[in-house]
Amino acid sequence: MGVAMEEPSPAAWDGIGESLTTLSSYTIFDKLDKIRGRGVASASDYLVGLGSYDITGPAADVNMMGYANSEQIASGVHFRLRARSFIVAEPQGNRVVFVNLDACMASQLVTIKVLERLKARYGDLYTEKNVAISGIHTHAGPGGYLQYIVYIVTSLGFVRQSFDVIVDGIEQSIIQAHEDLRPGSIFVNKGELLDAGVNRSPSAYLNNTALERSKYKYDTDKEMTLLKFVDDEWGPVGSFNWFATHGTSMSRTNALISGDNKGAAARFMEDWFDQNNGGSAFPHESEANENPRRVSTIIPVVHENHHELLELAASFQSSAGKPATRYLSIARRVRSALRLADRPKFVSAFCQSNCGDVSPNVLGAFCTDTGLPCDFNLSTCGGKNELCYGRGPGYPDEFESTRIIGERQFKKAAELFNKASEQLKGKVDYRHAYLDFSKLEVTLPKKGGGSEVVKTCPAAMGFAFAAGTTDGPGAFDFKQGDNKGNAFWRLVRDLLKTPTQEQVDCQQPKPILLDTGEMKKPYDWAPSILPIQVLRIGQLVILSVPGEFTTMAGRRLRDAVRTVLTSGGNGQFNGNVHIVIAGLTNTYSQYVTTFEEYQMQRYEGASTLYGPHTLSAYIQEFKKLATALISGKPVQPGPQPPDLLDKQISLLTPVALDSTPPGVSFGDVSTDVPQNATFKRGDMVTVVFWSACPRNDLMTEGTFSLVEILHGKDSWIPAYDDDDFCLRFKWSRPFKLSARSHATIEWRIPVSAAPGVYRIKHFGASKGLLGAIHHFTGSSSAVVVA
Repeated sequence: MGVAMEEPSPAAWDGIGESLTTLSSYTIFDKLDKIRGRGVASASDYLVGLGSYDITGPAADVNMMGYANSEQIASGVHFRLRARSFIVAEPQGNRVVFVNLDACMASQLVTIKVLERLKARYGDLYTEKNVAISGIHTHAGPGGYLQYIVYIVTSLGFVRQSFDVIVDGIEQSIIQAHEDLRPGSIFVNKGELLDAGVNRSPSAYLNNTALERSKYKYDTDKEMTLLKFVDDEWGPVGSFNWFATHGTSMSRTNALISGDNKGAAARFMEDWFDQNNGGSAFPHESEANENPRRVSTIIPVVHENHHELLELAASFQSSAGKPATRYLSIARRVRSALRLADRPKFVSAFCQSNCGDVSPNVLGAFCTDTGLPCDFNLSTCGGKNELCYGRGPGYPDEFESTRIIGERQFKKAAELFNKASEQLKGKVDYRHAYLDFSKLEVTLPKKGGGSEVVKTCPAAMGFAFAAGTTDGPGAFDFKQGDNKGNAFWRLVRDLLKTPTQEQVDCQQPKPILLDTGEMKKPYDWAPSILPIQVLRIGQLVILSVPGEFTTMAGRRLRDAVRTVLTSGGNGQFNGNVHIVIAGLTNTYSQYVTTFEEYQMQRYEGASTLYGPHTLSAYIQEFKKLATALISGKPVQPGPQPPDLLDKQISLLTPVALDSTPPGVSFGDVSTDVPQNATFKRGDMVTVVFWSACPRNDLMTEGTFSLVEILHGKDSWIPAYDDDDFCLRFKWSRPFKLSARSHATIEWRIPVSAAPGVYRIKHFGASKGLLGAIHHFTGSSSAVVVA
């Protein structure tokens, strides 16, 4: 057992917060030792482990997952994607695993293959029962990793590279968490965040009864729930939080891989903690406005006069591209320099909740032609949905909107983290079941008394699905709120599959555009068997749902489960239970609205696959899991979902060959920085390199781009890399089938950048005639940042 610590009070944190950035690491931990009271006998209830691993997929040629826009093809990196995991275990009992993915959603096939690997490695320690894999819902990650046809049409089928890097990354993050298991405590805190989401389908929300709506102040959930993980020896080592807002700050035309606002928030919080060697100081405005990490925390800043810096920079001209080892790009990364060698890596995850009708584009939806608000009920402009777009707080700059919404979540999480005082105590437990949602019987109360039995339906998508949302409008003449459809698109639909009359009746009032649940060629178009899961850690209960619940749908589910937990179980919870919904978990099955919202047939209702009673089915079955949880009884596992890996079809062509013009090497600079240039904070520095297709090597746990600062006269120290919000890697070909390509690296100099001499480096890998992969690197001329 490790030694214990008493978590410092918020006042104690505040007392040392302001001085943390000026203290040495030794002094910081000496202070923390005194505050925490190391050496006290351990009182930990749990073993806690955290892990994090790179899951950045192919940054070229692959369609992005989320908007279903076939023209949105990845061509670079905004910042890298990660899988972040925690394991909580009773010392001699149960354990649970929660994985948060910087991906659009979980995938049934990914879950199946991760569980197979865990079984091979750990036996029956980790199974579908106690492992939850949840997506943050970024719409800026490579697609092709799901197994059902409707979700991989725009990616030209299955993309093995996208799939493999996610499976590998999840496995590695869980391995890290497993090997990191140590005695620790968990604290929970909750608070309101008011300006990070708005309801994008308010007309559907208003169709819920006035009595129900009167119970709530807002038409979206504003509450963030945060867990703070505290190691007995090292103190705080991580945090996971759940908050509902879509990952659509980056638009449907963005081509850079990005974790969107939640991925950005995770970067900001992890860097904030590492910057302060303990993260106790509340983030100041200047820290959150840029990547909250200062180069001055990596190296001591040497103040030289401007003339000397210019002379020094002039001696470093761009270097010709040269061969590099595969591991050079990994070794040169930044964040290892920020962390004490023996301290556990701080892991912070911003998880998704019931985000179904919640948009981060908080300024509202406006018409691109007139600038006027869109039609309230249909989200159209002059009858056209294509002209109606939501605006983020940084409009018209989507990168700025992503930063602002990410920053708002980060600041709230940091506040909750610093003030968390309620400790989780009690059992670790779980329940899981597979259900066939294509034909689930649901018992509902009747208004006049008694009950009736209704059924869910095989999956189907309505006409309004094709209209998209104000976050990403669709095309043609589709409209949200369409409960009729039209003859032309019915004709097109019937070429694929004509729905039966039974299916039409079951899905009413949804007009069926795609009868996906009954489309089986060449294999299943949509899921029918779905997992539901409950994880318990003391007084915290996580409801793992395989879709996007709307605000009111999530509220109803939480309330139903809370009633079961607090009214039964011999007072296990004593009325104190924190229930969070983990959306897009373990597999994906689109949306879940309330019965009333379904009648409106906006995008969310049209995308509620299993008919108007879908939510009632979830509530019924989750109540069964909750009852089993508090009674200690098992549940029937249900029918196993299919493994369709062997049936997958991929039409994405492989990389054939990379080339450069005669006399040019991979990694050579094509467009350099200006000679003898001086830049100010806030300026953009741009360098273009001759490059090769990023699909040749994903640079997992590595980097395509790097900014280095000169230390002394000849020592270059990493300062910013692919994980930094201020650095963008853009990849392009002169034309579609060209074997030549460029890497454009843009560095927006942060306000926190230290003065000095900098240069930009590029790492890549080229494919030769015989298929051999050759790694290369190149660097720009040096510039002065004054």
